[in-house]
Amino acid sequence: MGKMEMITNTSPRKGVNNVHPTPPPLPAKAPKYGRKGIFMSKRSALTRYNSASSTARDLWDSLFDGGYRADVTIKTDYGGIIYAHANVLGMASPVLRGMLKRAKGFGKKRSISIHGVHQDAVRVFIRFLYSSRYEYEEMKEFMVPLLVLSHAYAVSSLKRVCEQQLEHGLLNLENVVDIFQLSLLCNAPRLTLISHRMILSNFKAVSATEGWKSMRNSHPGLEKELLESVIEEENNQKEKIRKSKERKIYLELFEAMEALVHICRDGCRTIGPHDKDFNQNQTPCKYRTCKGLELLVRHFAGCKLRVPGGCIHCKRMWQLLELHSRLCADSTSCRVPLCSNFKEKVKKQSKKDEIKWKILVKKILRTKRIGGSVSFIASSNSMSS
Repeated sequence: MGKMEMITNTSPRKGVNNVHPTPPPLPAKAPKYGRKGIFMSKRSALTRYNSASSTARDLWDSLFDGGYRADVTIKTDYGGIIYAHANVLGMASPVLRGMLKRAKGFGKKRSISIHGVHQDAVRVFIRFLYSSRYEYEEMKEFMVPLLVLSHAYAVSSLKRVCEQQLEHGLLNLENVVDIFQLSLLCNAPRLTLISHRMILSNFKAVSATEGWKSMRNSHPGLEKELLESVIEEENNQKEKIRKSKERKIYLELFEAMEALVHICRDGCRTIGPHDKDFNQNQTPCKYRTCKGLELLVRHFAGCKLRVPGGCIHCKRMWQLLELHSRLCADSTSCRVPLCSNFKEKVKKQSKKDEIKWKILVKKILRTKRIGGSVSFIASSNSMSS
């Protein structure tokens, strides 16, 4: 009559409508738990707010300052002792975790040693492992040992903080040599690049610092490499200036060619082709070299010498006309004087002169990034035809 009767009563019988009970709701989607348990279900929320609140940080600072149930004794230089917790140290640094596994002690308490840096620097380092906090003045005072400790004990978050603080103000001419050497030892490529650039930019001042003198005694090979870098940087700067001046000259020559076509085709101010009528109110000329070229053309037209070797101004004008002819695509319809004459002269020039002119034309075209014929020459031909 018990359980069997209940099952029998709920089963369908003859003469009774086959009514099915309402099915239960489907189960909710199971959360994706990770190895760390139910807290992994809130991973996205934790990732979104990755900075601990000030209250939580205060609690971690209090735990470190008070040393409540501390089970690790950290021995520093000059007999200093810092109390900490093995779980915190092991979670923050894999190197400290390994040291704690090998550490010996009485009962549950263990002891490790951190030597080679000031005790206060070690304290700032351990505090950062608890709450990721630091005082700016402490960071400024113990920047070098903190960078060393962060690399030696594989605390990447502190290492990033040290690099950022150095990049945004703590790197100066007095410590740049030390930081450069540390960045090489601590595998910090960005910091190496920044400090190296500062040394190159301020070599005279940096080479007079105590850090440079110390490096000269301890690492003469590194000093030699830096000196070679300085020489290379100076040569690069000189080459950069030379190319800049050279490019400026080629741009001016190109603009002079444009202005020459402009004068011979359209006219400018009071000079131009014989069939051109000049207005009193003309718009200002857009070519900077046009005024100087206008004076040169007037001199060329009235000079009594007018031979390539007789007058320096006429010689310059002859060179401009020849350069134009080498850039001109169609000398038969060109309005620039002597264009076709120079085309014929080119055929009789020596191979040495021909190569020299070709190099000049190539560099001018490369400077303006023009391929093939020059655009303003093509337009002048179309206008004159």
